[in-house]
Formats: sequence, C-alpha cells, structure tokens
Amino acid sequence: MTIRAFFAILLCKLLRFVSRVLHRGGTAMPGRFALKLCPDLLDLLASQVKTVAITGTNGKTTSARMIEEAFRQQGLSYLSNRSGANLIDGITTEFVMNSTLFGKVKKEYAVIECDEAAARKVFSRLKPRVVVVTNLFRDQLDRYGEVTHTLENIREALKGAPEAVLCLNADCSLTASLADDLTNPVRWFGIEQGAAPSREKPALSDATHCIRCKTEYEYDYITYGHLGGFRCPKCGYRRHKADYAVTDVVEQRPDGSDIVMKVKDDKLLVTVNLPAMYNIYNAAGALAAVTEMGLGTKAAVEALGSFQCGFGRMERFELAGGTRMMLVKNPAGCNQVIEYLQNVKEKFVLVICLNDRAADGRDISWIWDADFEGLSRLAGFLDQVIVSGDRAEDMRVRIKYAGVDDSFIRVERDYETLVRSLEQETRPVYMMPTYTAMLELRQTVIRHCGGEDFWE
Repeated sequence: MTIRAFFAILLCKLLRFVSRVLHRGGTAMPGRFALKLCPDLLDLLASQVKTVAITGTNGKTTSARMIEEAFRQQGLSYLSNRSGANLIDGITTEFVMNSTLFGKVKKEYAVIECDEAAARKVFSRLKPRVVVVTNLFRDQLDRYGEVTHTLENIREALKGAPEAVLCLNADCSLTASLADDLTNPVRWFGIEQGAAPSREKPALSDATHCIRCKTEYEYDYITYGHLGGFRCPKCGYRRHKADYAVTDVVEQRPDGSDIVMKVKDDKLLVTVNLPAMYNIYNAAGALAAVTEMGLGTKAAVEALGSFQCGFGRMERFELAGGTRMMLVKNPAGCNQVIEYLQNVKEKFVLVICLNDRAADGRDISWIWDADFEGLSRLAGFLDQVIVSGDRAEDMRVRIKYAGVDDSFIRVERDYETLVRSLEQETRPVYMMPTYTAMLELRQTVIRHCGGEDFWE
C-alpha cells in the first residue's frame, strides 16, 4: 500500500469520526476527500472482498437489505452501505470504515447498492461477482435524462465487470436488453403468467415500443408499469423464461406476501416480509443474487421472511395508530404505493412530502404522471391528507385535481409541528415523502418515538 493510500484512509476515518460527533452522518463526504488524495483507493480495497452489487431505478435499498440478511444469518463477515450513500464517495467511505489504517479490509464480502448513473465509475473498481439490475423506469429527468440514457449508463458500467453474473429482471424489456451485447453469464428472475392477476394495458409505461425495432409491444400479461410478458410482433424480441420464477402469488397482506418460486426443478413456498407487488420482484432478484453468490437458495428463502426493511422503505414506527413510511421518487414507484393504500381497509391519515432538491430531482412534473387519482377511490378510508415539504402547495394542487376534496387536505410545512399533531392521532398514518423529505421527516419521527439513525 502506498503512503498516499495510508493518509487517504486516515483522513477518511478522522472526517467520519468528527461527522458522527456532530451528528452529521458522514456517509459520503469522508470518501470524497479520500478519493481526492488517492483516486484508486476504492480499487485497492474492493479487490480484497467478494461483492454483490445492486442497481436499477426502484428497489435497490430493499433488495440490498434482503441480500444482506442472508449473509447475516449465515454468519458471514460482510460490509454494506446501509445508509443508502450509493455514489462512489459513500461507497468508498464504507470500505474505508471496514478497513485497517494499512488498507486491510476486515470483511470477506460486500453488499453494495449503486446509483444507476454512478455505476459507470463504480463497477470497474468493485469488480462485483454478482450484479442485480432491479428494473428501469423514468426517474429524475433533470439528472438521468430519458430512461434509455440510464440504460446505456448501466450497460457501460457492466462492461467494466465482464466476469459478473448478471441477475436481470426478465419482465422489464429495458433491463432484459442488457443481455444483448454483453458477454456476462445471465440469470433471469420474474413473475410468470398466471401468478398474479394481469392488468389492462397501463396508461403509464416507460417502454411502449421495442428497444430493437421500435414496434409497439404486445403483452401476454402485465404486472405493473411496463413489466410483464412483453413481445415484439415484428422482430421477435420477447420476455425470457425466468430461472428464478414466481409461479404463484398465494396471498398479499398489509404486512407481507406468500409466494411460490420455482428454482430449477424445485418449487418453494416463500414468505416476503414486506407487502406490495414491487417487493415480490425485489425478493425474486435477491433470491437469485444470494444463490448465485453461493450461499444457497435455502439461505435466501429464510432471509426473505425475516429481513428488516431499509430506512424509509415501508418502514414502521410506533407513532399514532401505527405509522408506515414509504419513499416515493417517480411515477412508477408512486403508483405502486397508491395501489398498496387501496388495500388498506380502515380509516387512515396520509402524509405526502414533496421536495425538489438535487437528490430528489429538480423537476417535479412527474407528480402529474403519477396516478394520484387513485386516492379519490379511497372514499370512506382516507380521512385526511397532510401535504408538506418545499413544494407542499404544488402537491396540494395535484391532490385537489386528482379528485380529493380540498376540505380533506391540510398544509403543514414544519415537520416538528406535523409529528406533534400525529402523536395525538389514533388512526394509522401512512407517509409518502421524497428522498430529502424522508431524511428530515424520519429524523423528526425518531426523536419522538425512537428508532435508529439512517446510517445505523
């Protein structure tokens, strides 16, 4: 190890210590300064561990927590970026904090979620053994551009990891196209036809036309968004048969799902410890990754039934009559949360917090693409909507135009006042914040009812 690397590690550790003393987190900033001092620091540290990486638009954090639980239950030594700091700075910080001053990594494995845009810089340094690509949806247009641009970012990133086993979502026509010109071994996961009720052709789709020949897709079935049994009637591009296949959704409950998965010739009953269809996809991808990392399918199944969700991702709090926080950041994910709420069969309060900071995406026009009209179909259960965040008034207008009576909508910009009022609430509360709003609102919530900081 070079002197430069030594001082970079020392600086990173000192900056992290100071940040934690000041309760500032220190998840990314220490790594940023360390990389300025030693640009190849991540390469040096990552070469010592076996890494599974997770990228894609939605589901990265939850998938990573599912995979991590399998490592934990097996008693394996691993590190992970649990804080969600998924750019190169935050990932570097995590590796440094799990290393000695002399650059010896103290763990054998790493479970790393990686931002889609950052993957181009990160994967060539991590050299992961397995990569999960969850899905691709339109997200933060001001940062990522169109979804095809995100697709090409990931494609270029994977070229830097030619030996990685790719676990790809067979139901996402965009994600599946990554296999076209990459030499990596591929394992497919997805939900089979008949496993769950098929939807009609959705009004919102980020992939209506064939990625190869631009002909409009036909579908044998649709799970949500553009996911499902796609096929091109012109060139023949179609959904791959899944190696890790959900063959039956036995039951969906407010707190989880029971599914049947087929892995090779074995059919397994799997409990997923989170609700909603998108978490069934996360579970299938996680099961594929854990198996391909060599831990075994049984380890994955046990982990899926007991893992704890990532912060802000269907996270529960002992506030009001029970509170669940559900991060939203794009139309596809927002629609899935609204669909989940449509299965709540008791009166509840909904809190929606909209910010437009850099980490959220400056462009908030996506709220007009999301199906907030679904809230108007919750008559009798939706008792009140509280809007907050930097763009609270914009969200109030959107909810009003969605058909929710303005008398049900309240604006409360101050999170402290908001949480204090919820402490008097006996009904369940569901919170839908964007990313930076989630960080601030969550800190306020845990001050009142307890919980871990986001980096713990």
